[in-house]
Amino acid sequence: MGYYLRMDGSAYLNDQFLIAMPGLEDPNFSRAVTYLCQHNDAGALGITINRASELMVGDVLDQLKIDCEDEAWGDQPVLVGGPVHQDRGFVLHRENGQQWKSSFSVTPEITLTTSRDILEGLAAGNGPEHSLLALGYAGWGAGQLESEMLSNSWLSCDADARILFDAPLDDRWQHAAANLGVNIETLTGVAGHA
Repeated sequence: MGYYLRMDGSAYLNDQFLIAMPGLEDPNFSRAVTYLCQHNDAGALGITINRASELMVGDVLDQLKIDCEDEAWGDQPVLVGGPVHQDRGFVLHRENGQQWKSSFSVTPEITLTTSRDILEGLAAGNGPEHSLLALGYAGWGAGQLESEMLSNSWLSCDADARILFDAPLDDRWQHAAANLGVNIETLTGVAGHA
């Protein structure tokens, strides 16, 4: 599903979950699940989907002077999408046929939007049914993610929209790993190479 082959036969990891291995101690990514929106020879960009910030969507909308008619949307936590550009908002959502000013289609079903118009639509109750708001993103330079994967920092698996939009934040790390058939708590951070 999310693998795109490169010229050398290796795969890009678009539309994949990156699951932090138990030994990953970086405070930005310990026990993180990151949805990879874009991965190519220049690097990778993802949104961490299981870290709540201290803000609620309603707080962000208030700061932007957007009235929120949809209380359920306003009461959702804003996620910490990653350590890069934490002053910028990213809405990850299911595609619903609406056009937003600044969107990137990750898949035909999942879109990443960074424009104010989607926040206005969601606040008015006219936006996508399934969405999350994150401040910041996770980014890797050329070859950096591949190197981290070789050092056993991350597992990857096909993304699952139920985990992305419906699973409780605190359960997403275990649920994503369970899609691989593993109990993440029992894995070691030591890499073996033959």
